Amino acid sequence: MIIKEIQKRPFARPLAVWITGILLQSFLDCSFASLLFIVIPLSVIVLSCLVPGREELRVSYESRWVWGVLFLSVLLFFSMQRTVYRQDRAEEPRTSLLTEFAQKEQERLLQPFECLNLSKEEKSVLATITLGYRAGMDREVRKRFSATGVAHLLAVSGFHVAIVCGFLSLLLSFLPKNGFCKWVKYLLLLVLLWTFVAITELASSAIRAGLMLTFYLTGRTIRRKSDGYNTLAASAFCMLVFNPLYLFDIGFQLSYLAVLSILYLQPRLQSLVPVRNPLLAVPWGWLTLTLAAQAGTALLCVYYFRQFSLVFLCTSLPLTLLATLLIPAGLLWILLPAGFPGYEQLQLLVEKMTHSLLWIVDSFSRVTGADWHLRTNLFSTVLGYGVILLFLLFGQTRRLRFVLLALLLLLLILLELLIERFFTV
Repeated sequence: MIIKEIQKRPFARPLAVWITGILLQSFLDCSFASLLFIVIPLSVIVLSCLVPGREELRVSYESRWVWGVLFLSVLLFFSMQRTVYRQDRAEEPRTSLLTEFAQKEQERLLQPFECLNLSKEEKSVLATITLGYRAGMDREVRKRFSATGVAHLLAVSGFHVAIVCGFLSLLLSFLPKNGFCKWVKYLLLLVLLWTFVAITELASSAIRAGLMLTFYLTGRTIRRKSDGYNTLAASAFCMLVFNPLYLFDIGFQLSYLAVLSILYLQPRLQSLVPVRNPLLAVPWGWLTLTLAAQAGTALLCVYYFRQFSLVFLCTSLPLTLLATLLIPAGLLWILLPAGFPGYEQLQLLVEKMTHSLLWIVDSFSRVTGADWHLRTNLFSTVLGYGVILLFLLFGQTRRLRFVLLALLLLLLILLELLIERFFTV
């Protein structure tokens, strides 16, 4: 069952091999040993062609598994070598023309913020949500957003990029959907979408969303069906080929775990309570999306940030709605020239929404017990995700062995916690 599902997604296996190579090189330093993964396959191919009279030694093109192993070995070699290359360049300054362009554009687009009737704190939040400008963000504000479970609003993520893409699609909806105009709309969407991603200083989560939306828009334009899991794997593979060290970026990990959880869990959560009323279906969809994303990232958030919000169900719906309206409204207000018809009304709307967003965050962050502070380590976190995966496999296959393995991992987590508590000085 699982093997068949993987076979439907051609990017899943190369991604798994590429990640394996990154991990091997990062933790074991296999730069020299990785040569075996290219020497052995080449030797097999050469020998199979040179040995006369031994047909059984010849590698047949019909033997798919043989060529699959050879291809994956070569891919593993390139993964390790690419990781070595990025490790050697990790200490170099990361300034580039694209980074300088992003910084200059951010500074230029931030100038209209000075005329807003908002506090310095509110301006910093608006700048972060709309442009990804985090330099003016106060640490206390970050804590309040984390306590209410909406810290993702302060990091340009797939949520922001998807909203911008939807807003751009709406603006370009007047173009005909067929013929030459279809391609004009497609190219305009991609250019504007990646301009926004570049202005946000190429955050890993924004790049992931940009790649996924690029694949989706391309498939829709050429009228091909897209698979969410394969698109996710393809975007991850492209990012890790460009920079294998993205694998250890917190934003990369949280972003992909959140999307993977949404793809798998949200349809199942929605099916638990079918909602046919369109007025209730939209908030119910947002609620299940939040639950799915939180379920996938909870352990990782506890590991990195040592806290877990207990009020996220109360804050996610109103704050998601506000951010969905605020991001396109803020960007439109920034781009419009002063004096444009409706400019002042749009400015007033942006101010009201920004003030309301901060008021909700401040109100819930003051609730006693709004967040739960925990400490965990990498070993327990990995085992915890193993437990979740095994229970999901049991739910899909109904095989008892997955439950037994999950209980074994839970026992290991309990033993690790007991050892840490009673034997660690």
